Amino acid sequence: MSSSATPPSPPPSDDDDPGVPWFRTWCGVYVFVFACFVAVVVALTVFTRVLS
Repeated sequence: MSSSATPPSPPPSDDDDPGVPWFRTWCGVYVFVFACFVAVVVALTVFTRVLS
């Protein structure tokens, strides 16, 4: 018995998917990394002023 229905095609590969949990786009990854960088710079500035 042959079926006239074709199997569903796989979803198109999305090159914008970074494959990182919690992030759906590379833009989100970049924003997170930049925010972490700013947080480290601010923390180092605060520690320098408090401990000097």
